[in-house]
Order: sequence, then C-alpha cells, then structure tokens
Amino acid sequence: MNPVFSTRMLVLMAVGIAVNMALGQIAQAIKLPIFLDALGTMVVAVMAGPLAGLITGVATNLIWGLILSPTAAAFAPVAGVIGLAAGLLARAGMFRGPVQAVISGVVIAVALSLVAVPIRVWLFGGVTGSGADFITAWMLQTGRDLFGATLITVITSNLADKVVTALLAWAILRGLPLRMAGDWPFLRHSRA
Repeated sequence: MNPVFSTRMLVLMAVGIAVNMALGQIAQAIKLPIFLDALGTMVVAVMAGPLAGLITGVATNLIWGLILSPTAAAFAPVAGVIGLAAGLLARAGMFRGPVQAVISGVVIAVALSLVAVPIRVWLFGGVTGSGADFITAWMLQTGRDLFGATLITVITSNLADKVVTALLAWAILRGLPLRMAGDWPFLRHSRA
C-alpha cells in the first residue's frame, strides 16, 4: 500500500480537515478579514509532503462545501495550491524557522492568488461573504475595477492569513517531539 494512504496518513489528513473547517467557520462567523482555514493543510503538507497537503486542502473544501458552506467547494483548487505549495516549500527547508515560515506564507499567498482571483471574480462577482469583502467594497468605491479590487483583496487578506498560518504551523511543528521526524519523512526537512 502506498504510504501516502496509510491509516496514519489518513488520520493525520482527517485531523487537518477538521482543524481547517473549525478555524474557517470561526473566522467566517465573526467576519475576520483573514480565513484561518488552511492551518491543518499546512501542517499535513509539512509533515507528509505536497501530495498529502494537496489532497487535504481539496478534501477540506469539498466536504465543507457539502455540509456547511457551498462557497467553500468552489475554492477547492485554491486549497489544493496551498497544500502543494506548503509541501514543496517544506521540502526545500522553508519551515525551519520563523523567518522561513514568513517567506513561505508570502510565497503561498502569491501562488494561491493566481487561482483565487479568477474564481472570486467569475463565479462570485468579487464577493464571497467573507470579512475580506469589505476590502473589495472599499476598493470599488475608490474607483478600482472589479478585477483590480478583487486582486488587491485576495493578496492583502491572504498575505496576512498565510503568514499567520505559516507561523502557527511552524510553531506547532516545532513543538512536536524530535522522534516524530523519523515517522514523518517530510518533517525532517522542516527541522533545523
């Protein structure tokens, strides 16, 4: 059996999905301008690699879309990009310290913007019901076109969100026992 789909891996991914959905729902309920719905994906990606991160991100949004928020399902490709990018960055050693985690958050925010902006504009007219919609509305009032306003919204809200999320992921992983690095090969790349 492929180790990506071992019982241990599936449990890790399920926990990641639950963390994503719980934090995302809390952020959405209180209309935070950040999302906090990718922490589980990033932790899984750093521990288990880019494929596991991609699957965790996509599965989160598809499940979330089915049971809680249909809007979330449309952003499944974005969640997949987050997991893939976090896993690749972890493989390159970019979760070894807080500075690298911040850089990783910036890179992830830029990468996901390439996928999120078209989805947000073409499927939702720039408005998705998140706290970040206030940024879009303000940008439209200042004379920006919808694509420009959405691009600025996605980059600014995701920049803050993914930097905070990457730092939280780094802190969680840093707190794991060193013996776990042997159990999760990709975790070794994130240890200093």
